Amino acid sequence: MNIRRMTVDDLQQVIAIDKASFSLPWPERSFRFEVTDNEASRAWVAEMDGTIVGMIVAWLLVDEAHIATIATHPDFRRQGIASKLLVYALQIMQGEGAVTSVLEVRESNVAAQQMYRKFGFEESGRRPRYYKDNGEDAILMTLDKLEGLKINSVVE
Repeated sequence: MNIRRMTVDDLQQVIAIDKASFSLPWPERSFRFEVTDNEASRAWVAEMDGTIVGMIVAWLLVDEAHIATIATHPDFRRQGIASKLLVYALQIMQGEGAVTSVLEVRESNVAAQQMYRKFGFEESGRRPRYYKDNGEDAILMTLDKLEGLKINSVVE
């Protein structure tokens, strides 16, 4: 598996992963903006044999790494791809000055919450009725110190 910067050429596969993963997928223009115009954006894909199997978009906001979206293609889940993407992104962004990280996750997405907790994220708040499709709350999770990230070389 190779992790590299997301490009415009990746968008078709990235959008397919997003649609297969979320009930409120991002429109194509949003991913395009992240790759071409958003200076705060850091976007990567995980690729295996020319196929994109996972993606992450994060924003570097002053000293905070905000995880905007992360997903793995359904055929490749439970192989540690999202974990590797998350660690990779956090390590790169730490090198760019990030000291903390935050994200929102659906209250019902227990599997994702468990993954985030594995890396030290803790529930730090709620955003009531955050998700427009069903009014579900988002759990705000925070990793206070990126320097405490336990996994140093998850990505080869």
